Amino acid sequence: MLRVGLTGGIGSGKSAVSARLAERGAVVIDSDLLAREVVAKGTGGLAEVVAAFGAEVLTAEGELDRPAVGRIVFGDADARRKLEAIIHPRVRARAAEIEASAPDGAIVVHDIPLLVETGQADSFDLVLVVDVPPSVQRERLTRQRDMAADEADRRIASQASRADRLAAADVVLDNSGTLAELDARVAEVWASLAERAGHGPDTKR
Repeated sequence: MLRVGLTGGIGSGKSAVSARLAERGAVVIDSDLLAREVVAKGTGGLAEVVAAFGAEVLTAEGELDRPAVGRIVFGDADARRKLEAIIHPRVRARAAEIEASAPDGAIVVHDIPLLVETGQADSFDLVLVVDVPPSVQRERLTRQRDMAADEADRRIASQASRADRLAAADVVLDNSGTLAELDARVAEVWASLAERAGHGPDTKR
């Protein structure tokens, strides 16, 4: 098994890379999806979030009100750490369960937006960073997500710096070009991962 940590700043196109790796046969473990799963309605994770922040973080249907939580933790480091202390251990435990069920020889890609921020770079056989300049991040956030420029800048600034991500990278995938260029670069990276995992570049497991 080859364990890959995949990360990239907001607007870098990390999800597009993740999807393309999955198409080629990678077992992708999406931390964002798991973060939703572990605080779904009826879970112990959700109960702990409510205990920490109050019933105002619930919708009328009893589900987590993500915008409400965001308003509480955005800009409040202590509140954010409290939330992360509830969610992150559960996400990692669930990710370990999924990884344990992967077939022998699999290329397992852990898609983790905050991989660098949470100090997980040394937990993987290699770290793959999807990289674009901050100006490209900003343009994508404002054009594709209709985000105000100042909001885009705050989101970018709230994450690890580009320099810190690149310092943690074993492999850097430049996604500042076209989709065709992205496809070609992913093909190159996949061939390298497959070789390292010990099977042919076209093998799907």
